[in-house]
Amino acid sequence: MGVILLLLLAAAVGGAACVVWAERGGPRWVRIVASVTLGIASVVRSVQKSGRRNKSNGGSSGDSD
Repeated sequence: MGVILLLLLAAAVGGAACVVWAERGGPRWVRIVASVTLGIASVVRSVQKSGRRNKSNGGSSGDSD
C-alpha cells in the first residue's frame, strides 16, 4: 500500500513539474503530460464538488420514510 501511495505522489509531483515546464515552453511530450495532468485535476475537482453538494443536501438520495 505504501508503494502505491509513493507512486501516486511521484506522479503528482512530476505532473506539476510538467505543467510548470510547459508554461515556459517545454518540449511537446511535456505539454502532453501537462494537459493530461490538468485534465485529471479538473475531473477530481468536479467529483469533489459533487460530493460536497451531496453532503450539503443531507447526503440522502431523496428517499424519505
